[in-house]
Amino acid sequence: MSTEINMEDLSFLQLSDSFFPTGLYTTSNGLEFIFHEKKLKSRDVLKLIKIYLKQQVGPGDCVALGNAYDCVEKSDLQGLVEVDQILYSMRLMEESRNAAVRSGIQLLRCTRYFITQNKILKLYQKAVTNGHASGIYPVSFAVVCKSLNIPKHKTGLMLLYGFVVSVIGAALRLGILQHLDGQKIIHELKPFILVSVNENIGKSLSSIWQFAPAIDIIQMKHEQMDSRMFIT
Repeated sequence: MSTEINMEDLSFLQLSDSFFPTGLYTTSNGLEFIFHEKKLKSRDVLKLIKIYLKQQVGPGDCVALGNAYDCVEKSDLQGLVEVDQILYSMRLMEESRNAAVRSGIQLLRCTRYFITQNKILKLYQKAVTNGHASGIYPVSFAVVCKSLNIPKHKTGLMLLYGFVVSVIGAALRLGILQHLDGQKIIHELKPFILVSVNENIGKSLSSIWQFAPAIDIIQMKHEQMDSRMFIT
């Protein structure tokens, strides 16, 4: 078994670091509204994240990411744009949809600053600029990770782990959790993340779905708040 560290490992660390400027820290995924309504306790954060992973992020974002990654491998720009458009159309809440697009475009812009010769990355960003694709985050993330030679399953783990950390971070800033509680929840969610990636990363695009109407309502109500700390 090789113990050699390579460039892909360092790229994995770079993209999974919260220091990378994607703007995910500005989202709470509806957590802020639930907290504002005094309907959330610290023990409920774990349950909420599990619902997201099982009903939206896993069968939706992770399936889209897997198919986008395959399209990049085949240099299939048309297929990549199709995945982009399908996932974009599935984001029913305008605020959540726009936040995912902004984060994806920022990810592309930042990566293109130091990766200048990757053809499919360049073509996808051009499609986004021309309005043929949205640049929605899970698809942009797949393009960027493949351009850095990060393996497909690691890419899926990074996507789901990043989502979990963004929600935990919002809970910390809202005062729902303490740091030790946040780390405990992340640790408890590790098996759940692994299962979600393994179940969804290899599915066909026709298998993509999401269904969490209660969360959709929460996000709609978050949009209507007069004063808020987070975009979503």
